Amino acid sequence: MTNRRLRRVLAFLPLALVLALPAAPAVAGPTACAAAHSSPAEAAPSQLEHTVLCLVNRERAARGLGRLRSNDRLDRAARGHSRHMVDANFFSHDSPGGASVLQRVKRRGYNGRGGLMVGENIAWGSGSYATPAEIVEGWMNSSGHRANILHRGFREIGVGVAKGAPRPVGGQPAATYTTDFGTRR
Repeated sequence: MTNRRLRRVLAFLPLALVLALPAAPAVAGPTACAAAHSSPAEAAPSQLEHTVLCLVNRERAARGLGRLRSNDRLDRAARGHSRHMVDANFFSHDSPGGASVLQRVKRRGYNGRGGLMVGENIAWGSGSYATPAEIVEGWMNSSGHRANILHRGFREIGVGVAKGAPRPVGGQPAATYTTDFGTRR
């Protein structure tokens, strides 16, 4: 990413799950993932969510990893968190009330008798930087986010996109993205 572009991709924060992973070859363009280059003004949040799932699974497949399955409970947790960040004007893995990703997914019924392993990526962008392709590319260029996407232990994912941003963006279409990764034991 160029310095200019890095400044324009406004904010990416990985959950503190960092693993040392080898560099992987570039993945072919996202043309098969339908709304990869659609802005939030051009596509419904559900289309953007489906496209993020497609792009994340494409990254995993390029490295010989299994596909992540969409999970309704993780989807609801991710959607709720994205919407809450926009509505309450904050950008963090923890809500202003202190709820963590683990607490949020459990509240949505994502539980395991032998425990849970969860991770989360969040991002927001405006204009051309709010497309699923730009968001996933930004995550893949960040070691912590890439570690979550490529973690061999994760089996399920929830994706939530809310139109709007947790910070003023000057009239450009914006979107806030959350991916909640999980494995129940």
